[in-house]
Amino acid sequence: MKIDRLVSIIMILLERKKISASELAEMFEVTPRTIYRDIEAISLAGVPILTYPGVNGGIGIMDEYKIDKKIFTKSDIATLLIGLSSISSTFSKEEIRGTLAKIKTLLPEEHMKEVELKSNQVSIDLTPWIGNKNFKINLEETKKAMNDKKILIFNYFDSNGKKSNRKVEPYQLILKELNWYLQGYCISKQDFRVFKLSRISELKVIEESFITREFNLRSLGSWDYIEKNIIMIKLLVDESLREKMIEHCGEENIKTYKNNKLLIDFPFINDDFGYNLLLGFGNKCECLEPINIRQELIKRIKNMLDIYN
Repeated sequence: MKIDRLVSIIMILLERKKISASELAEMFEVTPRTIYRDIEAISLAGVPILTYPGVNGGIGIMDEYKIDKKIFTKSDIATLLIGLSSISSTFSKEEIRGTLAKIKTLLPEEHMKEVELKSNQVSIDLTPWIGNKNFKINLEETKKAMNDKKILIFNYFDSNGKKSNRKVEPYQLILKELNWYLQGYCISKQDFRVFKLSRISELKVIEESFITREFNLRSLGSWDYIEKNIIMIKLLVDESLREKMIEHCGEENIKTYKNNKLLIDFPFINDDFGYNLLLGFGNKCECLEPINIRQELIKRIKNMLDIYN
């Protein structure tokens, strides 16, 4: 018998007038017999359970036991549901299901259809089309380690492909431009570090606990590095890349040119990531200026060509 399931059932009963055991069983992927045992446990805990016999019967809670639902507006609940939906594809269904059940109890039942319709107007799916099969497992294990204050050990590959073994106190998970990062205290380096989850392998949670250190987000990573190092370069690209260019620099930086081409003012960082991004556009993109960026691209293209010659 899982406490999380019992709490979720109570939340659902607070939300609805009544619900059948078979519907609860389907919702939590257990048998009706398990639901009846859960209901018995909830009743023994002092929650006033009511049963409604007949074809349209079900299980409910006395109205006098239910909380006042006027504290949140319909818009408040819709916003909360949208936020939960954005992480439902990343964290476990069971964890989210219980939270959703609790949130829905904050509004009267007659408003729920309207709220669900509004919350469904925005759908956020953070799961990648393809990628590291262990990524979601690593994410869940990291979250569990943070909750339990347990130390993580893993192999890490830096941006240059250099492998190292790390022992880390996990403090925070960050989603940045569709990439997840772990911010934690690296015991071997004796300092806070930022780790990209996609570069982590063989992650394990060990039984060794840690005492929370003073945690300051600003001390963990220089996210302003990108803003400080962006320069604008001039690109000549094929019309077929318009959508991608809009994503990177906005419509205001795009001008129509002759021969089905576009002139682009493109935000660029002079590092491997920036050059790899431009090279990823293939022969549909040409850097016009500045000359040093253009020359570096030519050099990298020649080096690639040497591999195949």
